[in-house]
Amino acid sequence: MQGLSIGRVQSPRIIRIGGGVAAETAEVLQQLGLSRPLIVTDKNLASLGHVTTVTDVLDQAGLAWVLFDGVVEDPTDTCVDAGLAVLAGSDCDCIIGLGGGSPMDTAKAVSFVAVNKGHVRDYKAPVQIDHCGLPLILIPTTGGTGSELTRWCVITDTDRVEKYNLSGLACVATAALIDWTFTVTKPWRITADTAVDSLTHAIEAYVSRRAFAYTDAFALSAMPLIADNVRDACSDPENGTAREALMLAASQAGMAFSNASVALVHGMSRPIGAHFHVAHGLSNAMLLPAVTAFSVDHAPDRYATCARVMGWAATSDSDTVACGKLVDGLRKLNEDLKVPMMGEQGHDKAQFFEARQVMAEQALASGSPQNNPKVPTVEEIIGLYGEVW
Repeated sequence: MQGLSIGRVQSPRIIRIGGGVAAETAEVLQQLGLSRPLIVTDKNLASLGHVTTVTDVLDQAGLAWVLFDGVVEDPTDTCVDAGLAVLAGSDCDCIIGLGGGSPMDTAKAVSFVAVNKGHVRDYKAPVQIDHCGLPLILIPTTGGTGSELTRWCVITDTDRVEKYNLSGLACVATAALIDWTFTVTKPWRITADTAVDSLTHAIEAYVSRRAFAYTDAFALSAMPLIADNVRDACSDPENGTAREALMLAASQAGMAFSNASVALVHGMSRPIGAHFHVAHGLSNAMLLPAVTAFSVDHAPDRYATCARVMGWAATSDSDTVACGKLVDGLRKLNEDLKVPMMGEQGHDKAQFFEARQVMAEQALASGSPQNNPKVPTVEEIIGLYGEVW
């Protein structure tokens, strides 16, 4: 009897989801037999009071903690080194990553680099990092990256100006506490960008050449949650229903792409971040309509399902019509969310167009474009970069 394709899933041992679940941080640590966390975060989250939300809980439980708040946006190897120095000067037995993708990815890298020799570049994909460091407890505050549930992290090499995909068991959290109440402080731009980042995760996981039934279920659940709630969350930051939906969708999309992988959008997005310091979610948002239009003819049934599940196409529409409505819907979403293209962000046009060749080569080298329904050439990627200017 012919069986289904084999799916391989990696996920945290403990997942707690809901408003106020950050108050259970000490309980989770104690359940795991841990008591001395290094908290990896950034100064903005400290100023917003989010760090205190967690440290107050630890203090009440009598648990000692050490703080590293030096994470930068799009974390670098030097940022990881700074975190490692703090860890080396402590007797911490676990790491809490508190924040968006940058603090969580930094926490992952600090954990595994501490026990794996060399530089992060020595572990870029397709290397699998399975020698695990200190246990990771991840607490997201943005609802975008889904890093709390994934086996991936992304770190920038400052010498080579390249973002690296890093993956393996060492990047999987031991526990994830997903508390949507942190997200009500997010401004419009970050709310919009992180939501479209999640949508990109869900769509790319669903159309990926490595998709399977388990990841499909998460991706198909995440898409309508984002499509139905992102505009409300942007216009009304304290809309709890919308915020909760987006946080849940981010985690579902994270579970989907962690195990089915991302594709061309992410492959192209990372070099933009490395060379032009554009926020990851924003670069994904710029690229998603153009890359989808480029790819739809190679998986029309899958892309059509994306449109239908988000309510952008009717069940009676042909796949071709539904795919067209998907591309139109993504463009309209970007318009409504005021997503600026590269030329509207103050970048130098000549510099951007000159960088397209190396960015295209780095995109292909990352491996993500090979999961795309239509695997592009370097020349086609260069052309797509031109469309987001």
